[in-house]
Amino acid sequence: MGQLDGPSPAVRRSLCWGALLGALVFASAHVGSPDAIFQGSAGPYSIRVIVRTPGVVPGLADISVRVLSGPHVAAVTVLPLRGGTPTAALPPADTARAVPGDSSQYAAQLWLMAPGAYSVQVNLSGPGGGGTALVPVMALATKRLPMDRPLTWMLLALGLFLFVGALEIVLTATREGTLEPGVSADQGRRRRAWLVTGIAGVALAFAVWGGRAWWNAADTNHARSLYRPIPVHASVSGATQGPVLRLAYASTVWRMPNYSPLIPDHGKLMHLFLVRDSGGPGFAHLHPIPADSSSFTANLPPLPAGHYHVFADVVHENGLAQTLEDSVTLSPPPAFTWKATDGDDAYDVRGIAVTAGTPAGLEDRSLMTWTPPPGGLVAGRPVTLAFAVTGPDGHPAALEPYMGMLAHAAVERTDASVFVHLHPMGTISAGSALAIALRESGDTVRGRLAPRVAAAERTELPVMEGGAPGAFVLPYAFPTPGDYRVWVQVRRGGRILTGLFAMRVAGS
Repeated sequence: MGQLDGPSPAVRRSLCWGALLGALVFASAHVGSPDAIFQGSAGPYSIRVIVRTPGVVPGLADISVRVLSGPHVAAVTVLPLRGGTPTAALPPADTARAVPGDSSQYAAQLWLMAPGAYSVQVNLSGPGGGGTALVPVMALATKRLPMDRPLTWMLLALGLFLFVGALEIVLTATREGTLEPGVSADQGRRRRAWLVTGIAGVALAFAVWGGRAWWNAADTNHARSLYRPIPVHASVSGATQGPVLRLAYASTVWRMPNYSPLIPDHGKLMHLFLVRDSGGPGFAHLHPIPADSSSFTANLPPLPAGHYHVFADVVHENGLAQTLEDSVTLSPPPAFTWKATDGDDAYDVRGIAVTAGTPAGLEDRSLMTWTPPPGGLVAGRPVTLAFAVTGPDGHPAALEPYMGMLAHAAVERTDASVFVHLHPMGTISAGSALAIALRESGDTVRGRLAPRVAAAERTELPVMEGGAPGAFVLPYAFPTPGDYRVWVQVRRGGRILTGLFAMRVAGS
């Protein structure tokens, strides 16, 4: 990312941390959950930003900015920047319009014209001051838009009209084009006109066939260019200290198009989740370490036997965040003492899911309770999932930072069609935000930016507070209706504790 003209080092550091604290990412970083959600601060304002990318490039991204608290807002503007901080004069920003009937919400649309990394600069201004959030957004083609049936029939009718009209023009011009007004065409001229019209019909049919072939070829090329996560293969092998999980790229990295080195996110190169299929007990949140240039390994905890979905979150130096997917079948675990690969690794084998208002018992006898939002959970509707943890004595529990946050959560639809990694800042990737914020004009060589991102990740990050002691919120918008399981993890007394909640999402 380039620099603003003439910024001081202090200003640039402020922009970098501003990008981290006010950033959100879209890049198929989650499974089946394309909306990117951020909740936090922009200057004196507490805001929630939602970016709904079109899934096609070029395409229009819908941006929603809700002011949760702070001084009066006079104006909200948004500006797309190719990559990160601009290196030249900025074009005029687009003004987000206030949503009728809701003075705290603003909406805008921005064109993403080329695939790759963008950042959207969100500015809020008012009598009480201004605030800015630099929002990284990955523009990727992830879907093929179908053509509406009414539009299909309209185009077919229009095409038929033009085809017949063109033949009628050829017929009339050949038969009567050189005759004096009022003179009728003779039999020979009429036969010649029909012959020419037949030849023209064949030529037009070939033109239509060629257009159809071009359309199909363009559609095939688009389907081939759709973004797909890097294919991986999960396997388990035995070892003296217990089973080891190995996640390997299905191809060597130098054969992967647009591959760039990995950078840490929340201090880890990979966040790997194991979720047991069919709703059975068994969940793990691990942080594998590189075994070589194309694989990661982690000591596997004593999970129950069964089939597990594997979701692995990684962030690349170019800002791309991905969730890699596979599955693995675990055999009955032998007797062994688990030695975690990383100090933040944790697992849960109880599998007792509770619903709203029912406390989930944690392993240290504390309780975690989810308070449902007014109106319940509805697909596509932004919601704030509010949680509170109380100790065995019934008082609010003191929570400790867990990878820079008060909580982390894994959300999975029961059919595994949706998976997302949440925390109090939303669905953002801190690694992606730093990659865009720290990028300079000379960072065109692979591996040049990654060390600076790693160094910045080692700096103590501010923890997103939840307000009341023991309380925190997780902003999200469930993409589809259905039944979901949500594992919520906190740290207390040096232990990582996991609560499991069952949530039903209604259709919109």
